[in-house]
Amino acid sequence: MTEAIVYEKIGDIAVLAANNPPVNALGQAVRQGLVEGIERAEKEGAKAVLIYGEGRTFFAGADIREFGKAPTEPFLPDVCTRIEASPLIVVSALHGTALGGGLEIALGSHYRIAVPKARMGLPEVLIGVMPGAGGTQRLPRLIGIDKSLDVITSGRQIGAKEALELGILDKVAEGEPREIGLAYAQELIDAAAPRRAISEMPAPEPVDFDALYDAVLKKGRGLLAPAVAVRGIQACCELPFAEGMKRERELFMELMATDQRQGLIHAFFAERAVGKLPELKDVEPRQLAAIGVIGGGTMGAGIATSALLSGLTVTLIEMSPEAAEAAKGRISGNLQGALKRGKISPEKFAELTEKALTLATDYAALKDADLVIEAVFEEMSVKKDVFTKLDAICKPGAVLASNTSYLDVNEIAACTSRPEDVIGLHFFSPAHVMKLLEIVVADKTAADVVATGFALGGKMGKVSVRAGVCDGFIGNRILSKYRTCADYMILDGASPYQIDAALEAFGFAMGPYAVGDLAGLDIGWAVRKRKRAEGMDPRARDFTYADKLCEDGHFGQKTGMGYYDYSAGAKARVPNPEVMPLIEADRAAQGITPREFTDEEIVRRYMAAMVNEAARVVGEGIAKRPLDVDVTLLYGYGFPRYRGGPMKWADMQGLPGLLADIKSWAQDDPYFWEPAPLLEKLVAEGRSFDDLNKD
Repeated sequence: MTEAIVYEKIGDIAVLAANNPPVNALGQAVRQGLVEGIERAEKEGAKAVLIYGEGRTFFAGADIREFGKAPTEPFLPDVCTRIEASPLIVVSALHGTALGGGLEIALGSHYRIAVPKARMGLPEVLIGVMPGAGGTQRLPRLIGIDKSLDVITSGRQIGAKEALELGILDKVAEGEPREIGLAYAQELIDAAAPRRAISEMPAPEPVDFDALYDAVLKKGRGLLAPAVAVRGIQACCELPFAEGMKRERELFMELMATDQRQGLIHAFFAERAVGKLPELKDVEPRQLAAIGVIGGGTMGAGIATSALLSGLTVTLIEMSPEAAEAAKGRISGNLQGALKRGKISPEKFAELTEKALTLATDYAALKDADLVIEAVFEEMSVKKDVFTKLDAICKPGAVLASNTSYLDVNEIAACTSRPEDVIGLHFFSPAHVMKLLEIVVADKTAADVVATGFALGGKMGKVSVRAGVCDGFIGNRILSKYRTCADYMILDGASPYQIDAALEAFGFAMGPYAVGDLAGLDIGWAVRKRKRAEGMDPRARDFTYADKLCEDGHFGQKTGMGYYDYSAGAKARVPNPEVMPLIEADRAAQGITPREFTDEEIVRRYMAAMVNEAARVVGEGIAKRPLDVDVTLLYGYGFPRYRGGPMKWADMQGLPGLLADIKSWAQDDPYFWEPAPLLEKLVAEGRSFDDLNKD
């Protein structure tokens, strides 16, 4: 077995090279090797020690294979302390990523140098914990409270240039990490540079940490880890170093025991597992270089923008030259955003808008496209017309994709002579920003077409989830159920504003009625009219207040009025005074006596409706695994990440109690609250949703 840390002595410098591919994770063998390497360097009379990583990175963080297991000695805080305590000058040379424990190792060193493309950070809050090996104790001593707060509570990655400006790095140099590290260590030896331990530096003066804690907790919408990390920084300022380290560890262990940490760890692993499908093993995707987009509205322009930014050439079809120019304006506007954020250069912007993008009004321009995505009006007859034309024009083997949100992809595929080439690619708006992509696999979709969908998602930086065909697929099908639950609570006595407030307190970025206003209330109105036309089940409850709002021309933010009045701006969210009279009239017409709802009951019912429908989606195979549902809701529907997704939340709440509540509500509304067979089966067997992720 290869040594995790390879020791070598070059003159007066002992070199400790991390050799634990693929990312030099800080597993037990690496930690042990670092301690033994420092001890050996001291015994052999070295004057300096260089720590660097072989392969593509410095220490990229903890070893995920150790997650959930009891830690083994030497513990990382002790390793960092041992490195710092060495009488030799210890230099860390960074390349790739130095994240979490990786940066804490570097902070335990006396000097830090990095290549220009190196990135570093303390991202522990993103998995529900906080730095636990001295990050909150050393960083404030090195760069101060304000800068440390930003780095630690955001969990963001920092480039080498910014790290140098912040004072995290001492030097940035071009070259291989080993070579620049050796040169820097020799330079320090020759200059008789002092050994410089951050723990011996003075701590910053304390500030109002209670106010900081409250502000960070509010900003995180209830996410605990960043706020608790503030208490770690407070310990740095108020306690001696050794006691501060002890307090940091206590806080770290408290967070390890929380449901939020469980939820965030689940989300972390679910995101990585969601695209690993057994049926795609060894399946090669089709060629993917030139794509077509039909329709240049908000969605089509967003898809085209995302494709251009991922290196694809795009031919966009619109109905007229004027509409095509308007689409180009939308795409240019989207790309201007990337330009302002420094994601692309002015030269790249010009290349994408003038060379990589082609505008046309004739479908014949798509004859050489590898994949075509339609983003036209959500109407089956319109979609079929588009696919009939594509079938006639597109080359053999071209993938024909529909960006439908609800419609039957099998029916769309059936109007072509090549249903095996047809797939659903459900992007979320704005498509160049939102990370979720539902890949809808129809009955006859070929495996390499599915693989091509995932390849496209990968190119675009999307989190792609496989979905089967049904009304609304995974996300919108579940959404329709929990949104209906909210509508029923309004009929029974809650207000849209209480529901929004309760769910935002739970952790959603926006409540369902604020979301409806943002998306456009006419979308839900169209779905309700379609479902009524198709014939609603007579057992289902119906309501008219939302329709009357739309009939009055109130579609939400785009008309300035919806559930909220936006005349003072999009963020004002003043309740629309016309809404409650419409609701009260609907209640009176149906003979409903309104009752009080607690915020807790609102959350419990809303979440139970979500979980129950999600259990049906998994039970019917529309989603292959519960984690597919979790990822869909996390990335497409604003579900609070620290709760892990609805299925993880249900597991942590306890499935028996959830099922008991559903059965009790079914006594009043047996149609809506009929328990999902899969939920009943899991409770009867004493199993959880997470057990199905492992099957």
